[in-house]
Amino acid sequence: MSRIGRQPIAVPGGVEVAVDGQHVSVRGPRGSLARDLPPEVTVSVVDSVVHVERSDDSRRARAMHGLSRTLVANMVRGVAEGYEKTLEIIGTGYRAQARGTGELELALGFSHPVVVEAPDGIAFATPTPQRVVVSGIDKELVGQVAANIRRIRKPEPYKGKGVRYLGERVVRKAGKAGK
Repeated sequence: MSRIGRQPIAVPGGVEVAVDGQHVSVRGPRGSLARDLPPEVTVSVVDSVVHVERSDDSRRARAMHGLSRTLVANMVRGVAEGYEKTLEIIGTGYRAQARGTGELELALGFSHPVVVEAPDGIAFATPTPQRVVVSGIDKELVGQVAANIRRIRKPEPYKGKGVRYLGERVVRKAGKAGK
């Protein structure tokens, strides 16, 4: 049996989990999330503890068991605490500026500033001009938006300039050998 799938999910105070067949909706202090789970798993809520069980031992059911449990656990944690990814910008003249919580203006060495629009449920913050914090309640969406920002100017291997995750290690290349 899946080690991850059989772990129960404790529901913190202030968070409600509603199950309607394969549709799971979670409501908490930061918002609400909903997701349809595959038919190979069943979700039940007993005494503010969520259990995810699979229907049989087929290969697909075993694969969906741990995945579905993790998706529900991420939803519960997201509406209770939220998620955030921090990006750092390395390079001379490279900077970021948040326009409210819905827009981010990036100067990344192009001839024009790049403006990134935040999808619903995502907020941008810039504690310093070289740091961008992407936050929200949906872990998948926070990670995707952060990856899209990083994709605009990936860290290059010679000088390390570009947008990277906080703590990401960029392998540097030697460059040209001088005479």
